[in-house]
Amino acid sequence: MIKITAIEPNSHAIKVGIRPDDALIAINGMPIVDLLDYRFHLTERKIIVTLCRDGTQFDVAITKPEYDDIGLEFATFLMDDECKCANRCIFCFVDQNPPNVRSTLHFKDDDWRLSFLMGNYVTCTNMSARDIERIVSMKISPLNISVHTMNPALRVEMLGNRHAGKIGEILRTFADAGIMMNCQIVLCRGVNDGDELDYTMQQLEQLLPYVESVSVVPAGVTKHRDGLHPLTEFTPDESCAIIGQVGNFGEECLGKHGSRIFFCADEFFVRAGLPLPDDEYFEHFPQLENGVGGMTLFRQQVEDALASADTLKLHKPSKKSIATGVVAQDFMRSMVDLVWELWYNEDDAVPPQKPTVYAIENHFFGTSVTVAGLVSGGDIIAQLEGKDLGEQLLMPRTMLRHEGDKFLDDATLDQVEQALGVPVVPVDVDGADFVRALVN
Repeated sequence: MIKITAIEPNSHAIKVGIRPDDALIAINGMPIVDLLDYRFHLTERKIIVTLCRDGTQFDVAITKPEYDDIGLEFATFLMDDECKCANRCIFCFVDQNPPNVRSTLHFKDDDWRLSFLMGNYVTCTNMSARDIERIVSMKISPLNISVHTMNPALRVEMLGNRHAGKIGEILRTFADAGIMMNCQIVLCRGVNDGDELDYTMQQLEQLLPYVESVSVVPAGVTKHRDGLHPLTEFTPDESCAIIGQVGNFGEECLGKHGSRIFFCADEFFVRAGLPLPDDEYFEHFPQLENGVGGMTLFRQQVEDALASADTLKLHKPSKKSIATGVVAQDFMRSMVDLVWELWYNEDDAVPPQKPTVYAIENHFFGTSVTVAGLVSGGDIIAQLEGKDLGEQLLMPRTMLRHEGDKFLDDATLDQVEQALGVPVVPVDVDGADFVRALVN
């Protein structure tokens, strides 16, 4: 039974007399254990909801449009506890957190339900036979799966879990059931690269078309790796070789299957000092959340925005500054230059001041961590305090946590603004929003 905590006003549930503190038992005779069951069985037009109130079980009938919600609210999003990760991955970023960070940053989820509902990547190591049966019978698709390697023994070693070697069997079960999958390979230097990467790509190719895309991303390495597996970063030459390895295999897939399937993260291109591919290379950008193709898409969005008459109302705004991660500094400067070409006019009596891009080194996690989304408020303050930032400091919204205006180190947006003496404006990672923030 799942306790109902609230009822939405004017909902189907309130019209039939369902109350807060009632317990939900079943819909159309099918037991409800979590949000997936709840949503799956709500798709019918006519439903019988079985409830319990003060120890007495009863049914109510509801007729509604198909797929309509009935207005029940529960204590948690999943209507259940999140499934905690049972692995000890050699590359786990959570294990590399600085000391004394808040407890939420130490929680590792590995819940296949959140893979479907929120796009999280899961390892499948804690899936029971019942979980797999539910996924297949309910056609839960697509799923995002952290593969890392298809070598069973190596996967057991990398994930620190004796169940990790079953990945091939699980993926085949999903493919046979028509479950679509997006996969990721977190590449660890000297562990699952080289021949092991070739083997993993070859095995995943055999699951096409049910494996829709695979991202190859470098393992993140912070300065807080005491007592952990000795991981090191890929060199520029090694990054270049990985791009060639994955790119060549992707070209073969493109010829055979009409899609590259396999894509390297943008970070590999930056590390290698290679230009980013164009938008056609990334097809429909299936792995944006994994840092694959994001810079290329952003550039295309900037170009499209600059081509729009609605955007080009350039009224020579006052100077602004931009804070970003080290990995994106050259890219963001090139985006500023792109906009600047339309700002600057030699005939202007007082030309507009060009925005300054500041690359924030990450001392919170360590300077090897270069992405903007892991920049802390304290690092921004320490590195920009006293600098001429103009009238505004722009920053990517990804620097802030989901729970509001806090950075990873719990510094707030207000604290950063007070320390720097200028408004700090979070901007969505979208090229059009970036252009608007610069020209307004």
